[in-house]
This record gives sequence, structure tokens and C-alpha cells, in this order.
Amino acid sequence: MVHPAAVDAAPGAPPGLLNGESVTTIGSTVTKRRSEDDVPLITASPALTGALQQVLVDLIELHLQGKQAHWNVVGRNFRDLHLQLDDIVDTAREAADTVAERIRALGAAVDGRSDMVAATTTLPAFPGGEQDTATVASLLDTRLRATAATLRQARDEVDAEDPPTADLLHAIIDDLEKHAWMMRAENR
Repeated sequence: MVHPAAVDAAPGAPPGLLNGESVTTIGSTVTKRRSEDDVPLITASPALTGALQQVLVDLIELHLQGKQAHWNVVGRNFRDLHLQLDDIVDTAREAADTVAERIRALGAAVDGRSDMVAATTTLPAFPGGEQDTATVASLLDTRLRATAATLRQARDEVDAEDPPTADLLHAIIDDLEKHAWMMRAENR
């Protein structure tokens, strides 16, 4: 199979060269080494950065709301739900870190400050005070689905520009939707 970029190689170039590659002869050895200037720097467009920033703030908010629920849940099946909420918090926190590090790898700055999260999250507000287990399961189901919806929208927006980022978002969506299913199952 011919590498897609090889089709665009310069006319007369030896086979197997990609665009931007040249042949260098060192003694009797021929190499395909790139020059320092030929190695591209990966940078995100403002649209990609904005989509990932929204994902980040919703994941941070999900983490915070999950802890609020964890600390204030009461009622039947308390212990199991209390522990399950920690799993959700861990998933959200790890996913937020992964997304933040992806933003940085793409050359953009990250804003996870509490005032930024409060001002820009799309998640519904979480009620204060004690909440019974059935209410918490329903509240978390909604917030997990809302966060997954943010990721789905971002994935669709970034897929053409950066497929590896879209793949990363796919994995997080899978985790969030699994947690949402488990929360819904609590009330059936």
C-alpha cells in the first residue's frame, strides 16, 4: 500500500519518501532524516482549544458535584452508593487531567480555576444539604449524561482536525455513559 503522503512526493524523488523528506548521503549511507525545521509543531486551532476547554470545565464540575453528593447522600443503600460516587469522582478527575494534558500537548493554555468552572460549566447546579439515595442517583445520572453530551459535541467538532483527540474523548464518553447507566439502575 502506498502511503498517502508519498503520492505528493516531489517528482523524481526516490520511492518511499514522504512530503518534506529528502535524501541525505553520508559517506555511502543514504538516509531519509528530516531536518530540525521539517519536524512539525502540533498546535490546536482556537475552535479545538475552546471545545476541549468546555469539556475540561464540565469534567471538573462533575468531579465537584460528585464529591458534594458523596458527602451528603443518606438513606437506603447508602454505603454502596457512597462508594460508587467515589468511582465517578475518580473517573471525572482522571479524565479532566487527561483532557488538560491534551490541551497542553496541543500548545494551548488550560483554565481550570474555580471561577472559570463556575462561570462556564453547562451542568445543572447541584442542590445543597443532605439528599436521599434515590435523588442522588437521579441527579448524578443527569450530570453524567450532560457531561457526556458535552464530550460528544466536542468530539464531533474536533474529529476532522485532530483524530487522536477525538479517540481520547470516545474513551471518556464510554466511561461516563457506563456510570450513568449504573445510576439509572439504582432507581429501577
